[in-house]
Amino acid sequence: MTEALPVSRTVDHGTAKLMPDVDRERAWLLTVDGAPQSYVDLDEPTHLEFEYARRLGHVLDVVAEPGRALDVLHLGGGALTIPRYVAATRPGSRQDVVEADRGLLELVVDHLPVPDGIALHTADARAWTEAAPADSADVLVADVFGGSRVPAHLTTLAYARAADRVLRGTGVYLANLADAAPFTFLRSQLATFAAVFEELALIAEPGVLRGRRFGNAVLVAAHRPVDLAALTRLTASDAFPARVEHGPGLRTFIGGARPVRDEDAVPSPEPPDGAFGIG
Repeated sequence: MTEALPVSRTVDHGTAKLMPDVDRERAWLLTVDGAPQSYVDLDEPTHLEFEYARRLGHVLDVVAEPGRALDVLHLGGGALTIPRYVAATRPGSRQDVVEADRGLLELVVDHLPVPDGIALHTADARAWTEAAPADSADVLVADVFGGSRVPAHLTTLAYARAADRVLRGTGVYLANLADAAPFTFLRSQLATFAAVFEELALIAEPGVLRGRRFGNAVLVAAHRPVDLAALTRLTASDAFPARVEHGPGLRTFIGGARPVRDEDAVPSPEPPDGAFGIG
């Protein structure tokens, strides 16, 4: 069998590399300018390597009965880790993936076959969301990073309202965010989505929530209660245990943070050196 070799290509927003995993035959790590973006196992698409991806997967497992097909809008493409997971766990799902970097999408399509039911689009995430049909998605997954930062225009009240418009009444919004104490960015995001959605939850590793290190947190927003008991069990029993914050505890965490207006928006904070870096 031919040994898989790393692939490097200049894309629209940096240098992307696909590196084979020596321990898994058809698994690949995607980095952009050295920052890990995605991990994909083509033989086992339900294998989620990154902690935040596992948490997104846990939420996707509980938003509807197992195996039920969903209409999912993904903002941010990477190597299509989460779309591949949905295609494997919920066959027949219709998925749209919006990625601003055309070169990155072309690299992924050239080297990592894309499952059926996944449509790829090169566009700005917010512009696409604002133009998308109303009530057209069961789930919206936002995993958009410019470099290692969430772009400012995807953090605001206007953006949250656009996401709400695209979702059906029973729909669920998910976002991968990153911050560290004192959590100015994360608190502002929770306040922003609390102003639009009735139900909110946050999933993060306890050490991150205690302010011990910079890390990812998954925001869950909806107009109906998500199955928090099932979600808590899944996240607590994971190989990388996490906590689900909601209700009074989450309101206390938000404190006096205010929703973000377009004119005040800033990107998420720059990760400290070494937080997510890889060779």
